Amino acid sequence: EARNRIKSVQSTQQITKAVKKVSAAKLRKAQDAIIQMRPYAQKLQEMLSNIVSNSDGSVSMKLADERPVNKVLILLVTSDRGLCGGYNANLVKLAKQTITDHYAEQARKGHVEVWGIGKKGVEAMLRANYKTSDTYRDIFHRLSFETVQQASAAAMEAFVKGDYDVVELIYSQFKNAATQQFKAERFLPIPKVVKADTASKTKADFIFEPGKEELITELMPKILNTQLFKAVLDANASEHGARMTAMDKASDNAQELLRALRISYNRA
Repeated sequence: EARNRIKSVQSTQQITKAVKKVSAAKLRKAQDAIIQMRPYAQKLQEMLSNIVSNSDGSVSMKLADERPVNKVLILLVTSDRGLCGGYNANLVKLAKQTITDHYAEQARKGHVEVWGIGKKGVEAMLRANYKTSDTYRDIFHRLSFETVQQASAAAMEAFVKGDYDVVELIYSQFKNAATQQFKAERFLPIPKVVKADTASKTKADFIFEPGKEELITELMPKILNTQLFKAVLDANASEHGARMTAMDKASDNAQELLRALRISYNRA
């Protein structure tokens, strides 16, 4: 009996070690992608918030249009596969918490919809009886700017048409292999408040060429596409980091278990 258990734990340990190695290789690539993307995306977001908050109302900005919140859209970015510790569970928990804290009234009326990017989020929100769409759940199968752009373009179009009054983005921000920060951010309407640590409080004096309205109409969707792409890249790196850490812990636990089993085997 002890021999069989030792064999079983050893084969499990081989799997956890293999998964850890695969995740470590994928993490390196995903980490490079988000580190290169982040400064560019942050500067664009800063610029966009500055333009929106300093707008004197002379230019109509449909994507920054604040209105009473009746219908809510949640963009939930999770992973396709498990074996990554509490990564997906924490994201789903944050999504439910956001709905409970800010949109409880809308949820009671059935006016909250979740668009899942990644299979695990779609499955969890369906189980929790939320109105959920799986149109964009396979984005990680062919992760590129173009595929993510389809999701952000659809969200923008739905917001402009009035299908939703607010769009929230829930994802995991990559810090390092062992640390992820789970975030809920306003995606639409474009937030006017610029965080003090990301931008100066002074009014930016932009010179618009050819014209302000033309440029803003062209720029806003592009910047929002970039923001969603950054969030998806962050989530991709976070997933591989979480899986690598979880598998490392599992391999260590298997080693401890093997030690105890060998002692009991030798005693027997």
